[in-house]
Amino acid sequence: MSVPKPALDELRIERGARPERSRRLLPASIGLLVLMLAGLAAWVATRPKPLQVRTAIARESSGGKGERTVLNASGYVTARREATVSSKVTGKVTEVMIEEGMKVQADQVLARLDETNVRMSLQLAEAQLESARAAIGETKARLREAEQELARQSDLLKAKVSAQADYDHAEAAVLAYRARAAQQQADVISGERGVAVWRQQLDDMVIRAPFAGVVTSKNAQPGEMISPISAGGGFTRTGICTIVDMESLEIEIDVNESYINRVQPDQPVEGTLDAYPDWKIPCRVIAIIPTADRDKSTVKVRVRFEKLDPRILPEMSVKVAFQETGGTGAAAPKLVLVPNAAIQKQEGRDVVMVVQAGRAERRAVSVSAAGHDETAIGAGLSAGDKVILEWPADLKSGAEVREIQP
Repeated sequence: MSVPKPALDELRIERGARPERSRRLLPASIGLLVLMLAGLAAWVATRPKPLQVRTAIARESSGGKGERTVLNASGYVTARREATVSSKVTGKVTEVMIEEGMKVQADQVLARLDETNVRMSLQLAEAQLESARAAIGETKARLREAEQELARQSDLLKAKVSAQADYDHAEAAVLAYRARAAQQQADVISGERGVAVWRQQLDDMVIRAPFAGVVTSKNAQPGEMISPISAGGGFTRTGICTIVDMESLEIEIDVNESYINRVQPDQPVEGTLDAYPDWKIPCRVIAIIPTADRDKSTVKVRVRFEKLDPRILPEMSVKVAFQETGGTGAAAPKLVLVPNAAIQKQEGRDVVMVVQAGRAERRAVSVSAAGHDETAIGAGLSAGDKVILEWPADLKSGAEVREIQP
């Protein structure tokens, strides 16, 4: 059976119509794509850029069992006994026997001055003393002779053989020789004292260590003039060297007077030298100086080392944590230390901003103790959290931030 031709014609596909429809849809698609790209570009251009911030890592405070940090501060290692050794008199240095870093003992010879003039003066004084001693020897012999003559004249006067005038003359001679002997004896004593003075001056030409310690600086060389006072301008030295008694090292701290009530005598302290940040040094408060500095609003506190170590040197900077001992002996809560610049006060509460997944997160914290550089946080932070330093007050929680290198 055959299909009619008109029916087959109705099933034929008109291939010429498809290209014409595609040409009509292409401009619309391109326009839509351009609009999408323009919108994306506008969004990228107008989106807020991440705020660049500096961060610091919160670190755990090292409090011992039954102890917690009540105050953090910083200071310097100082020597209680330190002296710039000089001479008693002005003189020229002829010999220096020390170098920096040398250990010296008490009364050890450090240097010598030119002693030529002093030695000659000593020799002159010794010669004058010998002359005075020889003179008194002659006077004593004359006195003995005069006393014998007086005794003879006394016997002759009693026998009425000699005249009274001869006796009086003999007596006057004895008195004169006695007076001369007394004067010459005083001259001998004066000469001995003079010799002692010149011997002391000769000994002063030798400069000795006043106490045992370590030489930290050498200030004079052979040939230079030295004087206990600043004489001769800049060409005269006032000291041979500086000696420090390493057994007298301690820490000197300026504590803000607002926090001085947290410091007590004999209070335990933990020190950390900037040169050895991982070395915790047990210390203890020696004294609180009973006066304040009105310019800095601080009170000076002296802290001693429980055990000295050769690594501890004068003028080293040190951070200290004043501890408070608990009465129960239980472990104290862990404290976290953050820089002071990370904390702001908002609505009456202490607040920090923490970086979490590239965004700022606002946290309220509980401040346990505040120091010059760091603050101890009792609650609200954990060790290892990144806190934002000096963040703007209008920074919102959830804002995108980017850390920069300090």
